[in-house]
Amino acid sequence: MSTSMKDKIVFVTGASAGIGAATAMEFARHGARLLLCARRMERLQAMEPALREAGAAEVLPVALDVRYRGAVERVWHDLPESWRPVDVLVNNAGLSRGLSKFHLDDVENWEEMIDTNIKGLLYITRTVLPGMVERNRGHIINLGSIAGHMAYANGGVYCATKAAERFITDGLRIDLNGTAIRVTTVDPGMVQTDFSKVRFRGDEERAAKTYQNVDPLQPEDIADVIVWAATRPPHVDIQTVLLTPTAQANPFVLTRRG
Repeated sequence: MSTSMKDKIVFVTGASAGIGAATAMEFARHGARLLLCARRMERLQAMEPALREAGAAEVLPVALDVRYRGAVERVWHDLPESWRPVDVLVNNAGLSRGLSKFHLDDVENWEEMIDTNIKGLLYITRTVLPGMVERNRGHIINLGSIAGHMAYANGGVYCATKAAERFITDGLRIDLNGTAIRVTTVDPGMVQTDFSKVRFRGDEERAAKTYQNVDPLQPEDIADVIVWAATRPPHVDIQTVLLTPTAQANPFVLTRRG
């Protein structure tokens, strides 16, 4: 029997766009209570009516930049007690900056990726997980990447942050063995989101070329996998899902039409 998400508290980070927003919508269709955080509060608030219409039991948007441990602690401290027993944590907040050779790259790009993709995941998980352990229930779903399995040119630091996510996830699963808490990493290949636009700091023309003449994954595809993993029977832990567009074999092999 699958696990019902009705009235379960689902905490999604980076929920204002892309995979995070699609994940929030898919959990809304399952009747979940949605705790959503992102840096852009106005986007979260704009999403709220559609999420409620889709079936979300409740929606609580929270402005939060996961890079800052103090901010994470303050938000958690100020959270209403009724929202703290998180059932599913989706660590989605993440980004890539730049696509340059290591010796030419901007160190600030590295700082932002490490602070968001690794430290942000750690801060949020360390805050939420003790309650899961105390209640002996919960599910942590981390967003990884095909880049965490194989490095590619000009992206070594980003790839390293996603490799770190993969090993943190594996370590969590080992540390939590013997509890009823499940741990999953969902690792997509090419997904058409603002990812490339963020990587190239708003250069829409350059970002568009990333997806030219290919049918990439869509955010809804990833959301579908996330919710599928969360709704498996309690004795089933989907450890790792690596998914790509049919046109993509790995970070280096991608067939474009024409």
